[in-house]
Amino acid sequence: MIKLTALHLNDGTHGLPKNPRFIKDEKFRKLCSSIADNPEFMPARPIIADEAGVILGGNMRYRACKDLGIKEVPADWVQTVTGWTDEKKRRFIILDNRGFGADDTDMLANEWDIEELLAAGFDIEELTGITDGEPVDLDEKEKPSEDLLKCPKCGFAFNK
Repeated sequence: MIKLTALHLNDGTHGLPKNPRFIKDEKFRKLCSSIADNPEFMPARPIIADEAGVILGGNMRYRACKDLGIKEVPADWVQTVTGWTDEKKRRFIILDNRGFGADDTDMLANEWDIEELLAAGFDIEELTGITDGEPVDLDEKEKPSEDLLKCPKCGFAFNK
């Protein structure tokens, strides 16, 4: 058995950016019900933690277990990865559950590099909410043209 107190939410204090995923109240209640009704499914999608117990994937499952009053979980509910670089952990965090939940766009804008997000499958329109205009090369080092506007959060430049 693994005590949930041995695991730590990725809250940005462990040398990694905060996990940018969250789920709304109704979906969280459904997740809690799913774990309570079908605990045998947890090993199929375990909580992923690094050697220090920092959760890289499964933050919502961890929170659901705590919300259900669970203090200890079977060892096969948690998978510990070892030897991962911070870069690999960052990539896993952003790719995990990419198709589920919702993104905290402020956290993405403030704690993640645009290049990491684009490499993880985000598109520029998804990150900026801007669908008009021509994308500008992110590595472009020239002075911005007067015909371009620049997003203050992510640096994306687009035509006026």
